[in-house]
Amino acid sequence: MLPEKKQVLIVDDEPNLRRILSAQLSRDGYDVHDAEDGEKGLQFLREHHIDLVITDLKMPKVDGMALLKQALKDDPDRPIIMITAHGTVDTAVEALKSGAFDYLTKPFDKDEVRQVVAKALKSVDFARSDATRPEPGQGFKYGIIGNSPGIVELYSMIERVAATPTTVLLTGESGTGKELVARALHENSARADKPFIKVNCAAIPRELIESELFGYERGAFTGAVSSKPGRFELANGGTLFLDEIGEIPIEMQVKLLRALQESEFERVGGIKTIRVEVRLVAATNRELKKQITQGAFREDLYYRLNVVPIRLPALRERREDIALLVSHFIEKFNLRLRKQVKGVDDAATEILSTYPWPGNIRELENVIERAVLFCDESLICPEDLPSEVRGTVPVFGGQMPDTFDLEVAPDGGLKEHVKVATSKLERNLVSRALTQTNGNVTHAARLLKISRKGLQLKMKELGLRDPGVD
Repeated sequence: MLPEKKQVLIVDDEPNLRRILSAQLSRDGYDVHDAEDGEKGLQFLREHHIDLVITDLKMPKVDGMALLKQALKDDPDRPIIMITAHGTVDTAVEALKSGAFDYLTKPFDKDEVRQVVAKALKSVDFARSDATRPEPGQGFKYGIIGNSPGIVELYSMIERVAATPTTVLLTGESGTGKELVARALHENSARADKPFIKVNCAAIPRELIESELFGYERGAFTGAVSSKPGRFELANGGTLFLDEIGEIPIEMQVKLLRALQESEFERVGGIKTIRVEVRLVAATNRELKKQITQGAFREDLYYRLNVVPIRLPALRERREDIALLVSHFIEKFNLRLRKQVKGVDDAATEILSTYPWPGNIRELENVIERAVLFCDESLICPEDLPSEVRGTVPVFGGQMPDTFDLEVAPDGGLKEHVKVATSKLERNLVSRALTQTNGNVTHAARLLKISRKGLQLKMKELGLRDPGVD
């Protein structure tokens, strides 16, 4: 199956610019839509799924800044790229501080457009591998859902650390909500009214990481048609969130260390030293100490980052929060999909509570979205869940035994041991499937991925119950 094309919306009152950009991005493999002003752009966003917005700043009716603020309110994770003329660069920088992903200065180079768009969309993909931000008022604290011991401890850490300027290193698997915690640290500090600038280091090509962080001067390299501030400058007075810090190339780490220690740097191609005051929050899903031993991460940078380490628990370590998260996602997708699902039945609850969730909260969200979409009743049941979820945990319900009891066939050889152990395992699996589906043979057969008749025969063979009664 071919991957879905990314959907791009261009909002500009100049027909010629819309035509040129549309033609280039279409050649690059995107589905491109356009709107002639901010009002029509916002209307289009409300009616269609769009992955990326490119908008002019100066437009009639609704200008680019108004569009930016409303679009970010509707979907904080959708990147917006601003188009600006030379005389309005200051406004574009202000847009970046307000949440725009990046900006393009007229006249722009087609390679620059290609790079900025690719970087923005790659950033979206990385963001979608992390936990989602709950809707306002639906979290327990700081927009975070949960009351398990690990999450209660996380609340306490945020309370103690948020008001300080101390550097924080967030660790945890993908999908555990590191950006959510970084935002909570910013929004509960004295810097809350200052910029929160995020950079996903894994989404930036190695050769562009320095100019992304520190900016560049006009003519510093091919395509640098104007000067541009880096993320450190944009975050001045506020918080800089460096996600996937372990992906920064080793040769860049010494420059990053200097910027953190001295609070100063030079733009690429520049000679002027720029001083900033920034609170840094870094995050990684890698084992940085292991990277140090492998020569991939500087030890001095690690200790500079690891002033206050905060580890985010994986979802399998906070299973008592799953029911709260499921309720939140059901409510969210009921609204989005215009459904009226009321909850999850007991069998599906057992599946959701025992599945290991390697993708953490993001995986749970995707599973619930699918379940709400396919649910035809008031409650989500096992068959509404993806096969990889219901086919792994609902049947086994836990880890497989490492060994089987050899006493079950004391006089037998290998074949007899295997036969007896297999029979015990089959009985266990069928019993679990029947229990989880409240004795419904049809549903149990779906869980076991065999036919209803095959399950009835197996039940008769194992002496479980009358196979003719559901």
